[in-house]
Amino acid sequence: MGERPRPPRRGDFRYFQTIATRWMDNDIYGHVNNVVYYSYFDTVIARYLMEEGGLDPWHGEVVGFAVESACRYFRPLAFPDRVVAGLRVARLGNSSVVYEIGIFRNEEEEACAAGRFVHVFVDRRSERPVPLPARLRRALAQLRDENVAPASD
Repeated sequence: MGERPRPPRRGDFRYFQTIATRWMDNDIYGHVNNVVYYSYFDTVIARYLMEEGGLDPWHGEVVGFAVESACRYFRPLAFPDRVVAGLRVARLGNSSVVYEIGIFRNEEEEACAAGRFVHVFVDRRSERPVPLPARLRRALAQLRDENVAPASD
């Protein structure tokens, strides 16, 4: 087994959103249950896409389908911690995007968890992949990891 990856740091991310933990997020072991981290990923991505990218998940012609997700845990969170979710784009394709998310506890510099989430953008009616709309592409490009070469689908 190889060396364990290091947690990402706040400086690795381009966009942040604060999310309050809730009492119900804790599991029987006294920390935030693993499935809740995926809701943090969804929340930071959805907010960015709607506010910055103009995505309308209720009425827009183009919607994002989640096709892959993963999470690596480094340290636990627990209510009443404050979560700060950091977001960046690792790969921006013609119709897809790979996000990386850092989940930070309170003011800590190292992430408690690191996530990966992949969206494929599709036509709402046909559910077939379509090119990213211009406004959405511009917003996502602002979150690009500068060390990653451009990619296409």
